[in-house]
Amino acid sequence: MSEYRFRYLLVVVAFLFISSSVLQAQDKRFQFDPDISYDSEISSPAEFLGYELGSEYSLHSDVVKYLNYLSKVSDRISLKKYAETYEGRGLYFAVITSEENQDNIEELRNNNLALTDPANLGNDAATSIKSEQPITVWLSYNVHGNEASSSEAAMQTAYRLVAGMDAETKKMRSEAVTIIDPMLNPDGRDRYVYWYKSSRSAVLNSNADDIEHDEIWPGGRTNHYWFDLNRDWVWLVHPESRGRIATYQKWMPQVHLDLHEQGFNSNYFTMPGTTPRNHELPNDYEKWADVFGRGVIEEFDAHNINYATREAFDFFYPGYGSSYPSNMGAIGMLAEQGGHSRGGRSVETEDGYKLTLRQRVFDHYTNSIATVRTSIENRKPLLDYFHNAFSEDAKKGDVEAFILPNNDRAYTAELVDIMLQHGVEVEKATEGFEVDDAYSYWDGSSDRREFSKGSYLINTDQPRHIFLNTLMKRQLAIGDSVMYDMSTWSAPMAYNLDAAWSEDEVGVSTTKVTEAPVYENGVKNSGAQYAYVVDGKQRYTPNALAKLWDAGYRVRVAKKYFTHDGKRYSRGSLVVLLGRNYEKREAIVSDMQRIAKEAKVTIEGFDTGRMVSGMDLASRDSEPVDKPNVALMVDSPFSSYTAGQIWFLFDQWTEFGINRIRSDRLSYLDLDEYDVLVLPSAWGGFSSALDSTALDKLKGWVRDGGTLVATENAAEFMSKDQSGFTSVELADEPSNDKKEEKDTIKPAAYTTYAAREDSSGLKRIPGSAFQGHIDNTNPLAFGLPNKLFTLKFSDESLVPSTNWQVVGHYDKDPQSVLASGYASAENKKQVAGNAFAGVQPMGSGQVVFLLDNTQYRMFWVGPARMMQNAVMILHDM
Repeated sequence: MSEYRFRYLLVVVAFLFISSSVLQAQDKRFQFDPDISYDSEISSPAEFLGYELGSEYSLHSDVVKYLNYLSKVSDRISLKKYAETYEGRGLYFAVITSEENQDNIEELRNNNLALTDPANLGNDAATSIKSEQPITVWLSYNVHGNEASSSEAAMQTAYRLVAGMDAETKKMRSEAVTIIDPMLNPDGRDRYVYWYKSSRSAVLNSNADDIEHDEIWPGGRTNHYWFDLNRDWVWLVHPESRGRIATYQKWMPQVHLDLHEQGFNSNYFTMPGTTPRNHELPNDYEKWADVFGRGVIEEFDAHNINYATREAFDFFYPGYGSSYPSNMGAIGMLAEQGGHSRGGRSVETEDGYKLTLRQRVFDHYTNSIATVRTSIENRKPLLDYFHNAFSEDAKKGDVEAFILPNNDRAYTAELVDIMLQHGVEVEKATEGFEVDDAYSYWDGSSDRREFSKGSYLINTDQPRHIFLNTLMKRQLAIGDSVMYDMSTWSAPMAYNLDAAWSEDEVGVSTTKVTEAPVYENGVKNSGAQYAYVVDGKQRYTPNALAKLWDAGYRVRVAKKYFTHDGKRYSRGSLVVLLGRNYEKREAIVSDMQRIAKEAKVTIEGFDTGRMVSGMDLASRDSEPVDKPNVALMVDSPFSSYTAGQIWFLFDQWTEFGINRIRSDRLSYLDLDEYDVLVLPSAWGGFSSALDSTALDKLKGWVRDGGTLVATENAAEFMSKDQSGFTSVELADEPSNDKKEEKDTIKPAAYTTYAAREDSSGLKRIPGSAFQGHIDNTNPLAFGLPNKLFTLKFSDESLVPSTNWQVVGHYDKDPQSVLASGYASAENKKQVAGNAFAGVQPMGSGQVVFLLDNTQYRMFWVGPARMMQNAVMILHDM
């Protein structure tokens, strides 16, 4: 062996020794309760997996195998599957309690559910149940796939609760039913773990700059469609969430802990959190959050674990795993361990400390056990809190009922379905009725209003009143503008429903709604002689268009309205002329019946093309529209969130396939192969993907007939002010006079360092609903009403001009433009009357501006039709 190779070998051995020493030291310090006794017949995770927890990342299958093993060797745990991901991975929950409780688990579960209905449970029965009922504790791990330490902790927590033979653990089993969901996001976790295993070095590398600590796009945080599942607890867009909530509603825990990770330089966050808070919650929520926080920090103090409380994280938005349970009567809590995707097996923090995966697992394990301990120590008062949360006495506010008109044009069915899945009681009017004080979501005004038979009524005098009011009120009280997520999520606004609420009881005959409503569908006059028409107002018209294309039909889109047999058909209606599809005459009846059913639309047969008023069916205003070839730009610097939402909108909701193209291919992509190109928002600017050469290429393609759709800050980038791509101007660009004024020293310049962070929230729009007016004569807005609620996260807006087609603009009155959420007076004045959606013609093509996200998280979907129209029909208009 040469001297060089010998020296090299010594260096490698030294590095391996140092690496091993770091992990061994951490293993020695962070031991999982070594002093208690365990059932010798049950293997620990380390024994079962063949490696110490914290030395490796376990795959989804490894975690499931271990919990399945525990369920086979012990009667103290049962494991059940509750859902399956898009990629086919199973989601499971484990129920851990004593053998005696397991024998009576259904009775205990039903008794627990009885506490959620105080009106039908007498006081004596409630007292009897609470005297003996174990407390139900739910521990959720790894909703963000690259916050991967928590699933490792889930295995150790399950082992302690199942195999521990000490007196305390036995008491935890007898006085608690602990539910462990070990991995809420298997697809994201395995994406992260496979990437990490492919990137790690043999020599332990704690340098955060190393590739081992630099996860590639889109990262493992999100699910298959790049959605953050920790924002989906309410909206149930994805199978992971739907299955989890169905199970949650069957158990309804009193305590829920959601375990996460944050940046590796941050110390452990534990309860309580910060403001703003949801004032619909019981007044004692914060007290209990503090009790649980103190329970874990007692353990952290004993182990010299660094932590912080009462900062950074609020629980205002109801769609978190830490806030949804609180809206369901539980004490919902968050835990944030330092580490995240950059943590690896070991990472050096800014103060030179080596934070290891082993410690991250230990910290989460410690919090998990402390949460169960605090729960049983406070079993009876926590059961009282839970029971009282569902009582009529706990209801806050003046709203007596929410009213949803039944309208196939709207997303009413989706919202009713969501309510039912969360256990909310919904009724349907069997007759028309009037409400004297029907309050409008548009402007909050009250007036007498008539509602038709079939309208939905949701009374607040019901057990789920906290959740109901939180989700449905036009505006919740906001005590602090600096919030972690968004400032409004009012469901009727999100779905752009013409809903109302009343502060008086609504007197009308109703029937209870037990199943999700379905949209009317089918074929009328199936043996039509001239054409088939899909009215463009229907919710699923874009789906019908996609299916008509797939079936090979030539389709036209009506650019003007028309009336027939006393009915007015909207712009954007689809027209299938028999004369233009003569070769399909043998199959057309069966095809229309199939498409109507699959797309959930009503298709109407016409025996003539002559209309009573408006355009005739074969008019030149009935524009042929061909199936476009669509490209969606993905990968860095584009936001995986926005890209995922657009992908989901077409792939799942519309069932129309699009192409996802990596950003580094744009320079040599043959754009002539595509009719539409969609640009999502981007992180940190567009220079890496859209340099001057790429912009020139795009401009030539647009002029030759391409349709470029730009959303959020991509729309800003396509303005005259930023890239110069179009003549559309940003409204907030200060004039020269304003720039000079801006440079002048103001009193605000002397704001103290401490006050600057607190005041920053006053300057931004943190996800707020604004009144939007729509030109639905423009093809971009076909099928939409003439006004909608648009969701804003910035103070940017576009200057209205005759040089481009303004399709959506904010209300012109600064006093009324904000419909819900928070915006400063300055920001409201800045955007009022300006545009958020429109089309800039350019040569034979066009650039579509969608400044506000039209399908945010697939729950704020009132404006989504604009994205569907931009992609599916605008290229031929």
